[in-house]
Parts: sequence; structure tokens; C-alpha cells
Amino acid sequence: MTEAAPDILLVEDDRRLADLTAKYLGQNGLRVVVEPRGDRAIERFDALGPKLVLLDLMLPGRDGISVCRELRRRGNVPILMLTALDTDLEQVIGLEAGADDYVIKPVDPIVLLARVRALLRRAVGATARDDEPNEIRLGSLRVSERSREVWLAGRQVELTTQEFELLNLLARRAGRLVSRDDVFRSVRGIDYNGIDRSIDVRISKLRRKLGDSGEHPTRIKTVWGKGYLLVPDAWDEQE
Repeated sequence: MTEAAPDILLVEDDRRLADLTAKYLGQNGLRVVVEPRGDRAIERFDALGPKLVLLDLMLPGRDGISVCRELRRRGNVPILMLTALDTDLEQVIGLEAGADDYVIKPVDPIVLLARVRALLRRAVGATARDDEPNEIRLGSLRVSERSREVWLAGRQVELTTQEFELLNLLARRAGRLVSRDDVFRSVRGIDYNGIDRSIDVRISKLRRKLGDSGEHPTRIKTVWGKGYLLVPDAWDEQE
């Protein structure tokens, strides 16, 4: 009989931290497999097919950023990065590589569990409420909550889990300002602390993927000091 895929592949070379993390997550109903080396992470991922990857930034054999990029090329499995450096640069590099979210060492187990569960829920896809459509169409843009797919001018756009969540939130409120606080609570499950730039990075990546200008955006606008606005009539039917 084939063994079920684990919930989480934990790529972490600190054995004590890995054991404690795996034990805590296991006590909360999640099955965790640990891989200590970055150069074996992709092979273990392909063999196991986990639902989520918890990935350290600094690893022997191959660094976490490189592993993250390779995992992202393989699909949209949620990737939660662990970083010991609380700097904007480390966060931006991880998000640019395709990570869905990050937590900073030393890791608060309760925060880690909450982030893991949030990403797993979003990967599965929540059932839409009866009063909300399963699909949003704005000109050439189509966002399907049921299949968690995005199409622009007939071409599918590959997004990470949190990129999809962010676009879906903005598209559902097209034409209305969405505050930073609302974005952080909806996409990351935390309050905005006034300095975290992770949502700005995701907005920038969404613009690139959706053919919007970084310097003079017309489709997803930043309202400085307030939030973001998806312009409903900016998605014409032609590229």
C-alpha cells in the first residue's frame, strides 16, 4: 500500500530545531518529513509530494533561495521560508524567489503553526460563500476561485498561493481602495506593523506577471499611505 504524502517537507539542517519543529507540528496533526541538506531537497520533494515546504534559508549543499526557485518551477506548492535575519532584503529575496511567506528565527511555534495552517487552507481553496461568484471577469482578466487559476487575454498566469490570494482580494473589491491592514489580515493573517514590505513585493510581482507597469501602473495602483486599488476598466480585451 502506498504511503500518503506528508503534509510538510521541512528542509532544515539544525537538527535540534528540526526535531522540535517536527514534534510540535506533529502534535498538532501534521505529518512532517525532515531533510537536512539543500542539495537533496528537490529529490525528496519529487519523491514525497508534500503539501507544503518549510524551507530554511541557509543550508548545506545548496542554499534555500536556489531550492525555492527550483520548487517554484515545479508548480505552486506553498513554500514557507525560515530566515534568521530580520531584514527587508532577506524577506524580499525570498519572496522574489517564489516563497509564499516567511517566518523569522527563533520561530514562535504558535505563529509557525498558524502560518502553516493558513497556507494549507489556501492551497486547498476555501469554499466560496453562496453570495459570492466563483469567478471574476474584468475585461481580459479572469480569476477563478474554484480552480484557483488566473487567465489574462486567454493565457494562464502562474501565481504563488499568496499572489493568488492577493489578486483575488483586490479583484473582488475592484474599484475600491483596499487598505494595507485589510491586505495583511486577509493574505498573511497578521496585522500590518508599519514597516513590513512583503505585500509591496507581491504587488510588484503581480504587476510584472499581469503586464502592468512598475513605474506607472494603470491596473493595480498603490495609494501611498493608504493601500491598493485594482482598476476595473483597465483590463481591456486585447494585450
